[in-house]
Amino acid sequence: RQIWAVIFLYINIKSLKCVLLTSSLPSFLRAPSICDDTASEMQGVNSTATSQQLQESRRSSFTGAGAMARLSHFLFMLRNWATHRLQREVERPDSFLERFRGPELKDISSRGSYARSSIGHPDRPHKRKKEVWIMDPATDKYYHWLTIIAAPVFYNLMMIVTRACFNELQNTYTILWIILDYTSDVIYYTDTFVRSRTGFLEQGLLVKDGTKLMGHYRQTSQFKYDMLSMIPTDFLMLKVGYNNPELRFNRLFKMARLFEFFDRTETRTNYPNIFRISNLVLYILIIIHWNACIFFAISKTIGFGTDTWVYPNISHPEYGRLARKYIYCLYWSTLTLTTIGETPPPVKDVEYLFVVADFLIGVLIFATIVGNVGAMISNMNASRAEFQAKIDSIKQYMQFRKVSKDLEARVIKWFDYLWTEKKTCDEKEVLKNLPDKLKAEIAINVHLDTLKKVRIFQDCEAGLLIELVLKLQPQVFSPGDYICKKGDIGREMYIIKEGKLAVVADDGVTQFVVLSDGAYFGEISILGIKGSKAGNRRTANIRSVGYSDLFALSKDDLMEALTEYPEAKKALEEKGKAILMKDNLIDEAVANAGADPKDLEEKIVKLESNLDVMTTKFGRLMAEYTSYQAKIKQRLTNMESKVKSLRPEDLSEVVADKKEEEKKK
Repeated sequence: RQIWAVIFLYINIKSLKCVLLTSSLPSFLRAPSICDDTASEMQGVNSTATSQQLQESRRSSFTGAGAMARLSHFLFMLRNWATHRLQREVERPDSFLERFRGPELKDISSRGSYARSSIGHPDRPHKRKKEVWIMDPATDKYYHWLTIIAAPVFYNLMMIVTRACFNELQNTYTILWIILDYTSDVIYYTDTFVRSRTGFLEQGLLVKDGTKLMGHYRQTSQFKYDMLSMIPTDFLMLKVGYNNPELRFNRLFKMARLFEFFDRTETRTNYPNIFRISNLVLYILIIIHWNACIFFAISKTIGFGTDTWVYPNISHPEYGRLARKYIYCLYWSTLTLTTIGETPPPVKDVEYLFVVADFLIGVLIFATIVGNVGAMISNMNASRAEFQAKIDSIKQYMQFRKVSKDLEARVIKWFDYLWTEKKTCDEKEVLKNLPDKLKAEIAINVHLDTLKKVRIFQDCEAGLLIELVLKLQPQVFSPGDYICKKGDIGREMYIIKEGKLAVVADDGVTQFVVLSDGAYFGEISILGIKGSKAGNRRTANIRSVGYSDLFALSKDDLMEALTEYPEAKKALEEKGKAILMKDNLIDEAVANAGADPKDLEEKIVKLESNLDVMTTKFGRLMAEYTSYQAKIKQRLTNMESKVKSLRPEDLSEVVADKKEEEKKK
């Protein structure tokens, strides 16, 4: 077997070497092979003696005493190459987003007193502390660990009470419970270590000092519960026996980790409403499960079959099976807590108290279900209800104004398109609580494919890109709608996000050109190019072929953004001039002339108006200053008159009172 295994391994490695040589692997990874012999002979790089030695070494490359070493070296090179290629593909940044975001911020974390003391004293010699392993609570790794710790917590929550009440279940699978119990204990101890190494933010930086992390963990209330959950109560089983799992109830002090896992999952999932409903159902099932186990324990304490309320006598074959015991108790618990069925009435005082407690819990469960499910359904249908209300109001308005059926049908189709394509979301309303930087980054990520196609955005500065993206207004046009007509006053420029627009003749049928995604138009009429014969009028008819999604940028917003970026403004104006010259719509004499006197007059008028405003404000401030000065003078005069009216006796009394107060102190 060993000989055949070596032969099979040798053949596979030789085949793999030839495949690697013919592939696109880097040169440093290619191991010597027969293919290299041919290449070396053709190139004539090495001498005959050297090539013979190489051939001998290649024949023995995977045989002899060093076969395993060479094989491991080869696999190590293969792993490095694969890792290098994978990292290069993963870390390759998008040049468009890289230019917008700028260089990444290096990891600057707080490490105790050194992080603060080193600021302002960069040249002070210091002793670097030893790096410790830290769990960042904002990473996916932390969430994955929560998933791991949630499993044993949920296991203890469900199975400890079940095994404590149903002895048959505990005795039948003892080995399985031992394995699961101590596996969960190991995870518990590991989780305590993880919590002691979980970072927290201090002055916006992640603390990575082990001593500070441990101190912070000890100050939390969860530290006490973690310590209680790790008390080795299993040692008591050495006296009373392992068939007493109720000694492990202290493991339930770790419940906070399960709730934290649920909270994190709710914030990460794309279906939060469904998760909330599932979570609510799970809580209800846990309560029903615990209630069923307690019912069986009470029945066992009172005696099976002693009255009509407790569990029937287990000596009966039908009620002696473990499955029937649990299902019967679960059925009774469900009927009692949901109050939807009749159960045998209690007989003894303990039974009455237990049923009363169950009824109270059932009322709370019912109220919780109704309230939460109603709120969740309302949240799930909130967007649909709001959108339907808009449609109803538009319908009522059109009926009141007696709009034609054709136009009414077009409006309804437009609304249907918005809902079908999920374009009813008001982006400004959704993102209003975010800072402008994050708004711009989200907008760029959402509309990245469109913005990449726009030439004016490809070379513009990051600051201009932020301003323009935040000012874009989404608009949707139906088939046949005119975006603009020749001769209209231009107040916006448009960028095509999705759809087809046709530049048509005055008849509306003849198409000159079709604009697609990423094209932009309308900038000529809002740039105010000097010498333009059209002025601020549209120079073409543009019509939507189908449903089209556009971004509109108003003239005021564009001019406000371009004020601080003259190079981008110049590029747009040059492109506009080229288009106007091509269509013979520009007066070159005026375009090549100096500054327009009208523009200078407008600037002078604006400066004069601004000066008037500033003069008015300055006069107001001077008047306020004068009034405040007069009031202060009046107060000083009053104080002087009061001081002069005081007698020496009054002053001595004041001094004596102050001395007495000082003595008392």
